[in-house]
Amino acid sequence: MTQGISRRQFIAASALASTAIGGASNAQPTTRGSNAVLADQTFEQGAWCHWLDERASDVATGVTWGMPWPRSKHSPRTPFALRDRDGKRVPLQTWPLAYWPDGSLKWTAHAIAPDVTLTSTAFQIEPGQKGPAPTTALKVKQDAGTIEVDTGVMTCRVLRNGAVCIDSIRRGGKDLLTAGRLIALRQNMPLEEADSTVSVETFESMIESAEIENEGPLRAVIKITGHHSRPKGRRWLPFTLRLYFYAGADDVRVIHTFVFDGEESRDFIRGLGLRFDVPLVDELHNRHVRFVGENDGVFGEAVRGLTGLRRDPGVEARQAQVAGRKVTSIGPKVADGLELIPAFGDWTLLQPTADSFQIRKRTGLGHAWLDSSRGGRASGLGYIGGPSGGVAFGIRNFWESHPAQLDIRKARTERAEVTMWLWAPDAPPMDLRFYHDGLGQETHEKQLEGLNITYEDYEPGFGTPVGVARTSEMRLWLLDATPVRERLVQLAAAVRAPAAMVAVPQTLHQAGVFGGTFALPDRSNAKQVRIEEQLDFLFDFYEKQRDQHSWYGFWNYGDVMHTYDADRHTWRYDVGGYAWDNSELSTDIWLWLYFLRTGRADVYRFAEAMTRHTGEVDVHHLGKFAPLGSRHNVMHWGCSAKQLRISTALNRRYYYFLTADERIGELLREQLEAARTLRTVVPERKLPEAQDRVRESADGDYARLGFGTDWGSIAGAWLTEWERTGSREMRDRLVASMRSIGSQPRGFFTGGGRMNLRTGAFDISKDQALNVSHLSAAFGLPEVCAELIELLKIPEFERAWVQYCTLYNAPSEQQKAALGESLGELNLGQGHSRLTAYAARMKRDPALARRAWEEFYAGRAGFAPDQRFETQRITGPAVMNAVDEAAWVSTNATAQWGLAAIECLAFTADLS
Repeated sequence: MTQGISRRQFIAASALASTAIGGASNAQPTTRGSNAVLADQTFEQGAWCHWLDERASDVATGVTWGMPWPRSKHSPRTPFALRDRDGKRVPLQTWPLAYWPDGSLKWTAHAIAPDVTLTSTAFQIEPGQKGPAPTTALKVKQDAGTIEVDTGVMTCRVLRNGAVCIDSIRRGGKDLLTAGRLIALRQNMPLEEADSTVSVETFESMIESAEIENEGPLRAVIKITGHHSRPKGRRWLPFTLRLYFYAGADDVRVIHTFVFDGEESRDFIRGLGLRFDVPLVDELHNRHVRFVGENDGVFGEAVRGLTGLRRDPGVEARQAQVAGRKVTSIGPKVADGLELIPAFGDWTLLQPTADSFQIRKRTGLGHAWLDSSRGGRASGLGYIGGPSGGVAFGIRNFWESHPAQLDIRKARTERAEVTMWLWAPDAPPMDLRFYHDGLGQETHEKQLEGLNITYEDYEPGFGTPVGVARTSEMRLWLLDATPVRERLVQLAAAVRAPAAMVAVPQTLHQAGVFGGTFALPDRSNAKQVRIEEQLDFLFDFYEKQRDQHSWYGFWNYGDVMHTYDADRHTWRYDVGGYAWDNSELSTDIWLWLYFLRTGRADVYRFAEAMTRHTGEVDVHHLGKFAPLGSRHNVMHWGCSAKQLRISTALNRRYYYFLTADERIGELLREQLEAARTLRTVVPERKLPEAQDRVRESADGDYARLGFGTDWGSIAGAWLTEWERTGSREMRDRLVASMRSIGSQPRGFFTGGGRMNLRTGAFDISKDQALNVSHLSAAFGLPEVCAELIELLKIPEFERAWVQYCTLYNAPSEQQKAALGESLGELNLGQGHSRLTAYAARMKRDPALARRAWEEFYAGRAGFAPDQRFETQRITGPAVMNAVDEAAWVSTNATAQWGLAAIECLAFTADLS
């Protein structure tokens, strides 16, 4: 059932727009972020997209994004064109991302090159039209040993084997970058004892495959996979490196992923990064080093400085060197003694914490470092080169993902060496060991006792980091000369917040994607105004909490905390299962639905960071727990509850379809057979009632799944694959599982069953007992069921789900009448009001819609109806740093309240 946008909704939403898209292209984005519900009624129809920050970036880069389409609207053969509001069309590359069941396009991916001039802020995707041919087209060629990409500005040569991934990048007939390879430093032990014998080994990338993952006239993606290794030695830390190229571009976007497969007690990563060489031909005084600090601060010096000398080289020489221009004339008294001026070959920008960085330099190995500058939060961009060309290089989320480091070495020689350290070697080594010794919890009984005290689900051997991953983003610019400082600031901004194109909320809503689970903001009455203000408050609160409580760091950035400790005025970062949230109760989905309806840039980037984190760090990608995720814990991987509800594809779908991101697509596909791991990692293994249950064969065709957190998650993976590829196998699994759930004696109230892993069908239970959990619908089940019921007409499944939605929060008398007995006291009543609202939509029942709102405002296991959405300022000496406290907030309640508010508004819009 696809809901269209009503005129009332559109007008009310339009009145709220913070700015009308199409304004001045140089308008600065607001601190709060974009509210892109469009104010111009010409956008009411058609497929529109816009710059996320409501302005074109100062640095033109290639951009890729996804666009949704209504069912049965466009065939896969439909051409598309991109035009701005003035009617100008630009070259566009298009490919399909997803299909509706009838084979029509549901999502398409689009790419534009950086060499087009886009002065508008909003654009229409025109079906049935062909855009102009690109003035510059990518050229990709390959042979058995290499892949070569020519953007028209630069040429990159990628190798298919050996340690070097990027053999060279040339511009203007000159090599500006060579020998690009990955580096990992391994330390054998932490520095915990004075007499420890510490050794450090260096590993370099060893390529196992290099392939063209995407190729077109405007965009190409090269995927390189392998391990870090030593000559004739150990191979470990599998990696994936993706290189993104666009026609006419002078930059390369780099996406780096690695998986930890070591032993946490002896494999301490001391450094991890990308290293390359930069050939230098300019004189030492014409070699320029740059680092961009905080905001628009730039550190700029030369390898051999000409300023501050006792003898004056001349004003033109001094000004040219400081500006980064070629020094063509030096006063004779200085020119004759250049060799007596120290030349500094080594430079480092180190960001050891979220709030401080340091810049140092030295003449070379064996000599002391000089402290050069310092600051708070560096942008993470560096440069080495001269008037003959050079390379700007940057790490995204540099300070947020500390410790990070940029190194320039050997700048006095003909070949400087640059390393972008994702984990800084000048910081303490990475320590992934579990944070306690087990506390004597050797039996399931003791572990359950510990769970009752600290909420930590501990089990020996389960708190391992083996299999967790981390994805990072870097960018390289190959430049024909040293940029002016203002340009470096712009490049740094492009690293921090890359240009992004997104579909506008109206287009997303009109397309009917994501099961109609969101509607555009409507402030036509006081009650809805209050809900919108509260939704805004909660997101703004978490964004501020991230900064005040420093939810930053290589392994932490992107996640939020689970529960607050009002006594200490801090989140429970050190208490068992109350620390990192790990997607508990669908935090990810709340944020994405909130973005889809508002278009806010700050929400997008917050949700983007969370998607990167929760899909990588909170999931085991290899080893015995793969590909399951880990429940909330002090350590992201620490909980012994390894579950589908955390690794679920449902948390990644939004970002994938909005961006066409290849790594996220890989993670979605990783989940297709995740249920097989439940044969050996049984979720309910500790429960007394499960002890006598017959275990499934570790290599058999069956596993036991709950209909909520387990099946909802695997159904999300199958649905996504079916949409992406039209896979008959995935569709058949969905149909079989849906039919068998609908045929259970108690429907969804049966709770779960034994599923055939090949077919997806559940055994039909002979047990008439009711089995219901408050968590079943708290991890994406309502959202995936809403989509599936629209896509697959399976009456028995629809009846079972609508029954569950109707009865979960129903009065006990109604439950007894329908089921023969009451369901008793169930939790998360407020969050489940969205189920009641969904039932109201499906039944077209205004009385059910009113009941849904009554449940929402009753606040059971959520936020009370009289709760004031406000914070209290806590200052020293009660706290180390001042915080804005809302002790009434928990992330469980926030996520469920947010989902309930958004979906109750969507499902009951036409029933009030």
